[in-house]
Amino acid sequence: MSLGRAWRVKYVSRNVTDLPRALAFYCDTLHFTLLEQTRRGQRATACRVARLQLGEQELRLVAFDSHGFPYPSRHSAADPWFQHLAIVVADMPAAYAQLCRHAFEPISQGGPQTLPPASGAVTAYKFRDPDGHPLELIHFPVGVGDPRWQHRAGLFLGIDQTALVAADLPQSLAFYQQLGFRVMSRSRQRGPEQQRLDGITDVDVEVVALAAALDEPPRLELLCYRAHADEGMAMAPDDVAADRTVMEVEGGRNVLVKDPTGHRLVLRRR
Repeated sequence: MSLGRAWRVKYVSRNVTDLPRALAFYCDTLHFTLLEQTRRGQRATACRVARLQLGEQELRLVAFDSHGFPYPSRHSAADPWFQHLAIVVADMPAAYAQLCRHAFEPISQGGPQTLPPASGAVTAYKFRDPDGHPLELIHFPVGVGDPRWQHRAGLFLGIDQTALVAADLPQSLAFYQQLGFRVMSRSRQRGPEQQRLDGITDVDVEVVALAAALDEPPRLELLCYRAHADEGMAMAPDDVAADRTVMEVEGGRNVLVKDPTGHRLVLRRR
């Protein structure tokens, strides 16, 4: 069955247990704007959906009336279900100070970390929202990253990419290339700064940046850790950790699929 060719990553949809609490975190802490709230589904699938926007990118929060399992309490940045959103900031010290005025769970150790020039010299910080979903603040120096981030007003500018852990990088890469994604960059990241950023001892991660036909944020990134958790990804659609990446595709049909690691993709015909 042809799945079509990826035109763009439209948005990420993630489940939450308490929609007002989640909205307060994303809107008050990270300056997302609430576009609308709707009610969808019936009985087992009944839920409330909130559309949020930051810059030109969207995020959707879904609160099922009867939600499934909470986000796993034992977790790390190398878990197979790990998927974060990288939020671009204009001023890292100011953005980190804003985050610290609110309750959150840190992933990174020792505050924001500036990675070596080989890793782009970006400054980043990873943390979790009230439900356990991972997020990242990222600041690009001049000349690094998408040029649009250098010309935006505000503190929190938009979503640069969503990064997913790949348990088997060759398999995942083949899957996404078959969908029409192309490799934009590939690097291997390790060292003390990356260790503090991911909160993992002796971290060694291969990072592959992918782009769809319409090369604009949010892009897709694959993270393959040399030593990663072996736990499976058997999750129900209403489990809190069951993120969905919604993509527009040319050809194919509207369908829900899983990548080789188990991440959910919603493919919608353009």
